[in-house]
Amino acid sequence: GTFPLALDVGCGKSHMAEHLSKDIVERLFLTDISDSSLRNRRKCEIPSHCVLADEEFLPFKENTFDLVLSILTHIINNTKYPVVVIQIHHVLKPDGVFIGAVVGGETLYELRCSLQLAELEREGGFAPHISPYTAVTDLGNLLGQAGFNMLTVDIDEVQVRYPGMLEVMSDLQGMGESNCAWNRKSLLHRDTILAAAAIYKEMYGNEDGSVPATFQILYMIGWKPHESQAKPVKRGSANVSFADLSKMSKLQKTNEKS
Repeated sequence: GTFPLALDVGCGKSHMAEHLSKDIVERLFLTDISDSSLRNRRKCEIPSHCVLADEEFLPFKENTFDLVLSILTHIINNTKYPVVVIQIHHVLKPDGVFIGAVVGGETLYELRCSLQLAELEREGGFAPHISPYTAVTDLGNLLGQAGFNMLTVDIDEVQVRYPGMLEVMSDLQGMGESNCAWNRKSLLHRDTILAAAAIYKEMYGNEDGSVPATFQILYMIGWKPHESQAKPVKRGSANVSFADLSKMSKLQKTNEKS
């Protein structure tokens, strides 16, 4: 089927939109907090409309969209993602679907571990220097509390090779994805950074001299409830006990032999 009206939340330069076709989406709204990103967005074949908006305050009426996308938006770098999910649920039509992707909690574990070991060795303690990301165990609860049902969550990992740890940190700063915690430790001593880089290469380095940086991606699908959707049967309404499954299996094997 097709989606008459779709919304891409935190679209950036509309990297996602170029992979959609008119056979799937008839009209598309693109929102981002960056005016520059919207002005420099990529072209797509779908009739689209740009709206400068904060993801936490979507300027659309309730029950507007058939499909909402939120793919690796910059909002993952703060603690307001639950608010964004609630906003998405609000603007979806009943039986509308939300498809999203966020960076998972195991992301950059090589960098985290290397920095912690170096700080413990050089300074006698450590502080977080990378933003906390969403744990896969929390994602289902987050969607459920926002009002979604028929949830699907999947996990993928992407490894990117870098010349060294300093290049990893430089990329994170360039993306605005370093540490967003308000009470973070603001200073990393030079000798601690050099020690962390050596630990990184020793523990995780590849044979060609490069180092890996792992990004865990959590994919999610949730539907806004509608009376037409399938519903779980009432508790206690089953007429077959799990205790009888073994007997049924034995009976099936007996029938196959005969």
